[in-house]
Amino acid sequence: MDWYTTIFELIDTRSFSNLWFWIALAVVWSSASHWVMGVPFDMVYRARRIGGQAEADLEAIVDVNAARLLYIANTAGLVILALACFLLTMLLILGWFYDIEFAQAVFLLAFPMCCVVLLTLAMARTITDRQERGAELRRRLSRCRIYIQMIGAVSIFITALWGMYQNIALSPLSD
Repeated sequence: MDWYTTIFELIDTRSFSNLWFWIALAVVWSSASHWVMGVPFDMVYRARRIGGQAEADLEAIVDVNAARLLYIANTAGLVILALACFLLTMLLILGWFYDIEFAQAVFLLAFPMCCVVLLTLAMARTITDRQERGAELRRRLSRCRIYIQMIGAVSIFITALWGMYQNIALSPLSD
């Protein structure tokens, strides 16, 4: 076996049989559930447990991140939405009509993350409109984290099912 073969076995374009894809999937979803609206979730626990300055820090970071997200959505939201729809449609067509496995894998990562972004924007708008503070804010962040984890669980399940199907259908034993 030469170095060329070794490198291309390490960087395999068959995504669902590649360990790197599954590592990336795990990292994406663990990061998404830890960073709720750009705030590390341990700050929510600390604010609940300690209160005082930890609570004030949480409220300040949430206010800054909510204002930043809403500013981006209000100024460039339509362009970002159009670009995201174009890219997701392109991945969908390349993946399932042209049977490109890499596009399928990227779509199965990107589409649920778009749902998380929409959920985060809705939460930022609600927090800003209602001026939530204290226990209300912690409860809203906790509920959003649970929703993100539910989206992640469904996404991982569907990706695993599709990946197993791809690996079984494309294996040399199925011929």
